[in-house]
Amino acid sequence: MTASTALRALRGRLLWFVDDPEIAGEAAHRYVEDGLLVIRNGLVEAAGAARDLLPALPADAEIVDHRPHLIMPGFIDAHIHIPQTQVIASYGAQLLEWLNKYTFVEEQKLSRQGHAEKLSRFFLDELVANGTTTAAVYCSVHPQSAEAFFTESQRRNTRMIAGKVMMDRNAPDALTDTAESGYRDSKALIARWHGNGRQLYAITPRFAITSTPEQLTAAGRLAGEHPDCHVQTHIDENRAEIALARELYPEAADYADIYRRYGVLGPKSLMGHCIHMTANEWRAFAETGAVAVFCPTSNLFLGSGLFDWGEARASGVRVAVATDIGGGTSYSMLRTMAEAYKVLQLQGQTLGAFAALHAITRGNAVALSLDHLIGTFEPGREADVVVLDTGATRAMAHRLETARDLAEELFVLVTLGDERNVAATYVMGKRAAQPSTPPLRA
Repeated sequence: MTASTALRALRGRLLWFVDDPEIAGEAAHRYVEDGLLVIRNGLVEAAGAARDLLPALPADAEIVDHRPHLIMPGFIDAHIHIPQTQVIASYGAQLLEWLNKYTFVEEQKLSRQGHAEKLSRFFLDELVANGTTTAAVYCSVHPQSAEAFFTESQRRNTRMIAGKVMMDRNAPDALTDTAESGYRDSKALIARWHGNGRQLYAITPRFAITSTPEQLTAAGRLAGEHPDCHVQTHIDENRAEIALARELYPEAADYADIYRRYGVLGPKSLMGHCIHMTANEWRAFAETGAVAVFCPTSNLFLGSGLFDWGEARASGVRVAVATDIGGGTSYSMLRTMAEAYKVLQLQGQTLGAFAALHAITRGNAVALSLDHLIGTFEPGREADVVVLDTGATRAMAHRLETARDLAEELFVLVTLGDERNVAATYVMGKRAAQPSTPPLRA
């Protein structure tokens, strides 16, 4: 922004969270029918009623009127794979076959010059189009894939968490590193990118099946040396995967114990899937502070199973929600929560609209230990914002004619919403360009 536009205000219906609706109820959210979000130099300065804040604005402040749209903190995706953007919607396989038949084939392409850059541009365009401003991202085994992603994210000033995958067995030779090279390459990327602007690093052993004990030892060493970095991996997604992990690590009491033994289960560990968890594993997560990452569209598409949200919360485990592209089938966190609702319904649980929207904003920020930076409109937070048209489609506008209150309107948004509802996305207070619709293929 120039000096005259260093202060920007967004006007519309403001909604943000200060607590968990499943604990605090209505006191968890703040809603202002005619609100103003005041942003100075990319940070939230104030959020409240327009009538109260407008008189105090300087004459040269830029006011962007988004009424009657809903203005919320930008969405957060806790688990997603850049190399799998061209694997999404691949037919007819469960996890291990799907990895070998589709994913590993595509991931090898990231060694080609320019391919990681191409995918990073597409990937970040797609996130912005869906109102997602932060994600925890798996790159490929190639260090240049993480380098390309961080470079593009830095250019856009997006807050991202990402890491080079560590994988030294049970994958094609072109996709394996070694315990030593995985450690060395990850450490160099941490030194270059972690805390560089808005970029954060995640130590990323893909999962126990594709890492030797030596490599998990190296990953645990990195986690010990860099406790401010995240760790991300997969656990208990598929029964065949669990059986193979137990076969490869027979000394471990269970899958979670594998990671705990090697020092990669801790308060900044983002553990993808967590479907077939035992009581002991839930206990281990609670004791270490590890995060269970719920990936509903992926779990349904790959036939992996149903995540038990109620059990996770009853066990005192933090839960994050994610698209898991490309096992997942939508980049939209709204579509993701629609499927999450159905997964819980199948288990006799439920998920209200406020809880769903909290999950993909402040809830995911808390799970990622980033709630001091993002996920809410409290003063001083980074002004990542999504503007939502709750009646963007004919079907939604038609349904909203009978909506009785805000909760019902928001439930329609969560149940029927997708990228078409995203009217604008802001990154640190600056409006991000919406990617154009690609031309039809000949």
